Amino acid sequence: MELTMEHISKNFKDKKAVKDVSLTITPGVWGLLGANGAGKTTLMRIVAGIMKPDSGQVLYNGVPIDVLKEAYRDVFGYLPQEFGFYPEFSVADYLEYVAALKGLTKKDAKHKIEKLLDRMTLYEVRNKKIAKLSGGMKRRVGIAQALLNEPEILILDEPTSGLDPGERVRFRNLLSEFAHDRIVLISTHIVSDIEYIAMRNTIMKEGKILSVGTTEELVELVKGKVWSSVVPMEKLQKYERELKIVNLKNEDAGHVVIRYLSDEPLTKDSVEEQARLEDLYLWLFPEALQKGGSEA
Repeated sequence: MELTMEHISKNFKDKKAVKDVSLTITPGVWGLLGANGAGKTTLMRIVAGIMKPDSGQVLYNGVPIDVLKEAYRDVFGYLPQEFGFYPEFSVADYLEYVAALKGLTKKDAKHKIEKLLDRMTLYEVRNKKIAKLSGGMKRRVGIAQALLNEPEILILDEPTSGLDPGERVRFRNLLSEFAHDRIVLISTHIVSDIEYIAMRNTIMKEGKILSVGTTEELVELVKGKVWSSVVPMEKLQKYERELKIVNLKNEDAGHVVIRYLSDEPLTKDSVEEQARLEDLYLWLFPEALQKGGSEA
């Protein structure tokens, strides 16, 4: 089972959103990591068959999805950043509607909807209108609809937006189980969504694929660039101006431990730290630090 992108490019007026992307995805959880505006959503929409690339093609098991057409949609599940629904739909009504669109029998639909309502902790709000749900609950409904037909390929664009930490953990566990013999591609800028469950990660920036590898392979790119140092609290503002600080931890006696990114140690007592995927993200996307930190 393979999902292949061959030289995908897409332009919007004066912006090149996706630039000659080639990638082959095999079963398991894959992460597509990048800052907002990196081109992730455009690429996901092309893979979903919703948008046509200006050049290149997407293939499933060696056959272009334009040729597969309905056969591709039958094995495909997709959660966009914003999914549409009729305001008067209840949760159950919406899932029944999507199940019918996906060609499920009433018997299969009922069984799968009941199971997903339970797994996504939506059973008690099954008769409530989606429009009246919280943002996190709406997101869970979107995840449920993407899983209805038990797709061979599951594409999720920023799936945990609006979910609380506990919901994120349950969702990651669900995906790990689901992806045993399926392709799951998660597009996100939230590092924790993929750091521990992704078999491989792809880093995307300014429409290009920068690197592909396991978490362990990717963090090697920032090895030797992550440092910590204990500094006096009164000098913290000075260090914040001068260093790429990614984390702070208060210590006793008016000191603070700073974790920062640099090609070399910049304080006299700096200690090299083991790199994490979050460090790589902030190294590649330093603008996240200027914006007061990211959800990475």
